Amino acid sequence: MMNRQIFSAEKDGFCGAWYPNPKQETNRAMILMLGDSSTDRMAVCGAKWLHRQGLHALAMSADRKDYGHHNYPLERFGKAIAFLRSRGCDKIGIVGASTTGMLALVAASYYPDITLTVAVSPSDFIMEGFYRDGRDGATERPGDNESSVSWEGKPLPYLPYAYRHPEYWQKIKEESKAGGDMVASRKMFDESERRHPLQEEERIKVERIHGKVVCIGAEDDVLWDTCKYIRRMQKRLELLPHDCAFEAWLYEHGTHFAFPESMLKMMLPVGSSLLVKVMFKAGRENPSACKQTRQDIDRKLTQLIREW
Repeated sequence: MMNRQIFSAEKDGFCGAWYPNPKQETNRAMILMLGDSSTDRMAVCGAKWLHRQGLHALAMSADRKDYGHHNYPLERFGKAIAFLRSRGCDKIGIVGASTTGMLALVAASYYPDITLTVAVSPSDFIMEGFYRDGRDGATERPGDNESSVSWEGKPLPYLPYAYRHPEYWQKIKEESKAGGDMVASRKMFDESERRHPLQEEERIKVERIHGKVVCIGAEDDVLWDTCKYIRRMQKRLELLPHDCAFEAWLYEHGTHFAFPESMLKMMLPVGSSLLVKVMFKAGRENPSACKQTRQDIDRKLTQLIREW
């Protein structure tokens, strides 16, 4: 087992696990948000992948075993950054995927200490909060008018979901079945914006982020239209003063799991491509193109971290 130090929100101000690089001393660390907890397989393999890139890793999660996000206090990132600085890390990055891709962008917009932000399949707006508590047999349900994140004890403005519980999960199940995917909610997110056109206060203020920002997305993502969201962020930066260097890595094929191929292989030594095929119809229809996308992301991200 890797050397690690566990943190709790009650005792330390954030929920996470510190995975120092066992092979080299470095002043560079990434805050890592993958998986349902900071100690599960996704987080551990993500940390190992970052170690290979010569970095320390600090995994963070909403709670010990909870993928739900509702009024997640952004101040937790301040506590995590203070811990990293106490360990001699003065170059701090952040990486997240899916909902935590959004969270990575929001955190970086609040904390200028973060100088490398990598968001896989993110949104460009703050999502409404959601729970994974199994209520009424639903895998997921929206919160009761709760944001996914909060600042100074107040929920940040968010794009409300088109549906309430239990219709929310019923609609996701219907869309998933119709498209031949394990999970799909792109139509729901499109409907959410149709019913509630996106407001300025709900958008992520990417112009406040410092350093390098990389947003990665695939056109065949069925969770939401991440490429549209990433292009909107690009357009926003064209119109507003900023000092970050923004890169959009957009692919035709790659699904919602647009991870570096070598990281996915660490998570699933046998059948990494199989997971993508099982989860998404696009993964079954375009397996080689999806794999090429992941290989390209791997190569570019490795290079990017080396140059950071």
